[in-house]
Amino acid sequence: MQLIIVESPHKAKTIEKFLKGDYKVDASKGHVRDLPTNYMGVSIANNFEPHYVVAPEKKQDIKRLSEDAKKADKVYLATDPDREGEAISWHLAEVLGLDENQANRIEFNEISEQAVKKALASPRKIDKNLVDAQQARRVLDRIVGYSISPAASSRLNDNLSAGRVQSVALKMVVDREREIKAFVPQEYWNLKADVNPENKSNFKVLLVEKNGKKYKPSSAEEAEAVENQLKNSDFVVKNVKRALTKSHAPAPYITSTLQQDGSIRLNLTAPQVMQIAQRLYEGVETPRGHIALITYMRTDSVRISQDAQKLALNYIKENYGDDYVPSKPNVYRAKKDAQDAHEAIRPIDIRRTPDSVKDLLDKNQYRLYKLIYDRFIASQMSEAKYDGVSVEVGASDYTLKTSGKTLVFKGYTVVYDDTKKEEDEESGNALLPALTEGEKLNLNAITKEQKLTKPPTRYTEASLIKNMEDKGIGRPSTYATIMAKLSDKKREYVYKDKKYLVPNEISYSLIDFLVKYFPDVMDISFTAKMEDDLDDIGEGGKDWHKLIADFYAPFEEQLRKSKVTEVLCDKCGAPMIINSGKYGNYYACSNYPTCQNIKAVNEKVVIPTDKICSKCGAMMVEREGKFGKFLACSNYPKCKNTVSMTETVGVCPDCGKPTKKMTSRGGKLFYGCSGYPDCKFMSWDIPTGEKCPTCGAYLISVDGAVKCSSKKCNYTKNAKN
Repeated sequence: MQLIIVESPHKAKTIEKFLKGDYKVDASKGHVRDLPTNYMGVSIANNFEPHYVVAPEKKQDIKRLSEDAKKADKVYLATDPDREGEAISWHLAEVLGLDENQANRIEFNEISEQAVKKALASPRKIDKNLVDAQQARRVLDRIVGYSISPAASSRLNDNLSAGRVQSVALKMVVDREREIKAFVPQEYWNLKADVNPENKSNFKVLLVEKNGKKYKPSSAEEAEAVENQLKNSDFVVKNVKRALTKSHAPAPYITSTLQQDGSIRLNLTAPQVMQIAQRLYEGVETPRGHIALITYMRTDSVRISQDAQKLALNYIKENYGDDYVPSKPNVYRAKKDAQDAHEAIRPIDIRRTPDSVKDLLDKNQYRLYKLIYDRFIASQMSEAKYDGVSVEVGASDYTLKTSGKTLVFKGYTVVYDDTKKEEDEESGNALLPALTEGEKLNLNAITKEQKLTKPPTRYTEASLIKNMEDKGIGRPSTYATIMAKLSDKKREYVYKDKKYLVPNEISYSLIDFLVKYFPDVMDISFTAKMEDDLDDIGEGGKDWHKLIADFYAPFEEQLRKSKVTEVLCDKCGAPMIINSGKYGNYYACSNYPTCQNIKAVNEKVVIPTDKICSKCGAMMVEREGKFGKFLACSNYPKCKNTVSMTETVGVCPDCGKPTKKMTSRGGKLFYGCSGYPDCKFMSWDIPTGEKCPTCGAYLISVDGAVKCSSKKCNYTKNAKN
């Protein structure tokens, strides 16, 4: 008996269908061992060696696989064909006692009979360079995460998580939001002229230039002056350009583009896309057993096999005709930093159309499979062709333009239409009459419209992934995990406004802290270079221990500085540092071991004031508690007089007391009754203290307007009843 170990039970079922007789296929169910979850698990002093542990829930799997391995004549490790999979094979070899020098590693890009049998015919040794690349990434991320997260949590007094790539992605979202908030709209005016040649149809042209330079009026007065000048000018055709334009088919999907399209076209999150794609890769249940539908979905290569291309071209010819088959097969160039280890994501069998398997898949599986299938077919088809025309019209010192295009051959768009709605105001896709240069035009009317420049657009998951990919941040296997961490329900660094990512308040504080104390970690170019260095390890060009050591020396100094606070030791006067311990955060004297003073973080810094206690006459001091800042008598505990310093805004509609502006643990602003705990009223908007005359809900003040707090009620204070 020969044993094949894969990662997924679903994959094991699919492969067992191909291999009968002497082969047994079992699953490791992912990693069999990993770094511990309750401590760093990396020995800084011992050259950054990782300490791997077996989780209790994995012991039964290891026991079962060990028993099978002892009975087997040969053990093949067939984990996923990437660095993570290579590392899992290495861990399996370690825990099962297999000889690492034996050729027992097989890999395949698709779960088909041909691919599996081909892999079995040419096993290889475990690639230690790929294992080291994965180890280096894991160790580096563990050091950063397990060092920065406690530092950030203690300084910001919140349970926070920071990561090497995750935090850079969050910074991109925060920076974009700050750009939007700082954006000052600029006024401009669009002027359009309705013109026509003698005895020909009308068309519109847009003002774009003055004296050969881009130009838009910036005020109503300026727009009116230009309008008057145009009305007294001769309109003449300056230039007419006609051309046959072509649009080339897009490349088949890689991981990042699949996640982007899954978000844009199917409204799925990146983690959802990868979860569904994993199932399509591993196989789905059919009346004929498990059938795998797509090739491996973690790839940055746009390459496809010659066999797959040949079958696709035959399919296109049979179903769409010769015109849709390109004169030369389409070949796509991968980005310079692509690993190119596997093919692009494509259907395994071109004959297995989406409609033929629709009844075997759930709704999202079908939609994603159809997206992958259509994109692959389109990638092998002819270009789309358009008749394009652009016209320039002169009037005095001004130039006005219009353009348009007409589809004359659908090409690949018959399968996958990636054309976008035209956003350029000059391009109205207008139907234009026959025009010649120098031809005079009649002016029929001029319209003008006030416009305001728009701020940058917030990121969506799709645009954030694309931007990260463009900047070299992260790798295909990491994007879905990063998106999941940003939206993690425990911390929720970002929330979605429709499809757009918006940072919560705590994200600003976290990013400011990280940028201040860990500038290298938060620098995009530094992070991108680190990704390249990690890739070099996989290619055998770098020692991973040295890479981590070179990073750690300056990082350790930054970490030390991040812990130093402005709180002074009340025993020796030295600055105190903030640490995390078994029972939470605490201050420790930086003069340790000479001074071993420590105190709890919740012992807030006491700030003297010039205010006098109204009960005993002692001086009041400023403290901070659960509900914000307050004044407390310095004669405590003899005198327990306190006065809230929290800003009061609004009126409680339940008891009539003032409401206080407060902040939730997630950093979100809300208004709570000052009579708490007797009155537990709270609102996300400022309450006015009044009740709605229509439905009885309380009224709120939003941007100066008073309206009902109930989403089902449209009452406003000034509404005409």
